[in-house]
Amino acid sequence: MQRRFFHRLLSASAAAAILLAPFFTPAWAADEGADVVILKLSNEVLDSIKADAAIKSGDINRLIALVDSKIMPNVNFQRMTAASVGPGWRQATPEQKKRLQEEYKILLVRTYAGALSQVNDMTVSLKPMRAAPEGNEVVVRTEVRGRGNPEPVQLEYRVEKTPGEGLGWKIYDLNVMGVWLVSNYRGQFAQEVNAKGIDGLIAALVERNRVNAKKA
Repeated sequence: MQRRFFHRLLSASAAAAILLAPFFTPAWAADEGADVVILKLSNEVLDSIKADAAIKSGDINRLIALVDSKIMPNVNFQRMTAASVGPGWRQATPEQKKRLQEEYKILLVRTYAGALSQVNDMTVSLKPMRAAPEGNEVVVRTEVRGRGNPEPVQLEYRVEKTPGEGLGWKIYDLNVMGVWLVSNYRGQFAQEVNAKGIDGLIAALVERNRVNAKKA
């Protein structure tokens, strides 16, 4: 049951992340709060996905390229990887940190692409924010509905302002149905690190990515 829930969690979070590509542009982010920017760009991307014949025909390579080029540059990936690895991150050498980020990125890209292949006519709406939207780190709450899914998916995004990059915004964590993605990975990764060390975690990620590549 826990494994099935985790897969549903990944699929929902992947679909939500796809909706945010290409995410925040400085022209909007400098003038508007993170919640407004997310909603506007989510709707823009939904239109782009609907108009892409290759995506609609199920081209998985096209989906992977979309995720890699549009989403990943707009994620604070080092922060996300470090938080997911947890205390083990401080033990890692620079080369190990590099490998962890490479393999973690492949894992997320393929997960997102696989989830997107099952997305149909999704719409997104904002829920009231619990903090001022102009803060440097805020949680944006949304609700996503899809055709054939009567129950909406509740999604929350932890985003941070990046002053050095034109007052843009970047994702550093995602909450689906009350569970934060980073926390879920941290538990799994901690087990690998405790049992086999950082190299063991890297090896586990490599193997998982190999299996996922065969399924693509």
